[in-house]
Amino acid sequence: MFVEVILIELLSISIIFNIYQYYKIKKAKTQLKNLSSVLSDIQEGNGNRRILADKSDLTSELAYKINEIVLQYEKEISNLNLNNEANKELMTSLSHDVRTPLTTLIGYMDAINRGVVSGEEEEEYFQIARLKAYDLKEYIDVLFEWFKLQSNEIDIVIGKIEITELTRLILKDWIPVIEEHEMEFEIEIPDTPIYINIDKAMFNRIMNNLMQNVMNHSKATKVKINIETKEDRAIICVEDNGVGIDEKDLTHIFERLYKVDRGRSQKGSGLGLAIVKEMVEKMDGKIKVESLKDKCTQFTMTFPIY
Repeated sequence: MFVEVILIELLSISIIFNIYQYYKIKKAKTQLKNLSSVLSDIQEGNGNRRILADKSDLTSELAYKINEIVLQYEKEISNLNLNNEANKELMTSLSHDVRTPLTTLIGYMDAINRGVVSGEEEEEYFQIARLKAYDLKEYIDVLFEWFKLQSNEIDIVIGKIEITELTRLILKDWIPVIEEHEMEFEIEIPDTPIYINIDKAMFNRIMNNLMQNVMNHSKATKVKINIETKEDRAIICVEDNGVGIDEKDLTHIFERLYKVDRGRSQKGSGLGLAIVKEMVEKMDGKIKVESLKDKCTQFTMTFPIY
């Protein structure tokens, strides 16, 4: 009798658990359907929709991230001067550029919603969708940064900045990353102070973008950073011994969304170097790239000394 009671209780618990799991999964499916619907609307240009989710929902983290993307999208659009014809063209480009990563995100979510995957594969798809949402948010942030540079909507604070110590501080944060990639590094920065007129935050972004480009695309085993002066110019070089860039690609390397393939990683937005060039030129500097296929790539920036 006692055993039967235990079995009945276990059976009851199992039934209750299965019912709970059923409704939990059913609720998650409904939430995923709503997420896909909202994303599809955004893809068509309607940025007014939001996703409702409780903290306890399985999809809450993804929902919050997508809401953050939409909010940022709407905020940045409202900040831009849309009466300017150039900005209208930029916004048209934005819609096109975001479409591909957005379509990929919707594809993963639709696969889950339609039951194409299940079990561990379903969980894997959900995690991929979450990461895609984070990537999309970062991509949109970078896009808007580039658009603001193009339309002169970004604040630039030019001042007399000592770049040798500033560069050392920037590179200090990259040393753990370089070591994690098991790369050698060589830093040649003079002890003598060098002053140039730049925006400190912009210079920081330029150096970080160039270093990120090495990490993501070069497949290098060594990176070298060098600063020197020549006549009335400061010269800053970032060089790697990676796979290099084909000669036919060099003239396009600073173009928006241009991506070099043939052995170089495709990770990234295709905007990092375009942003670097825009920022360098807005501070009266110049930048060029030289490369030998399968040997090395060197980015060289020059700024007037003050």
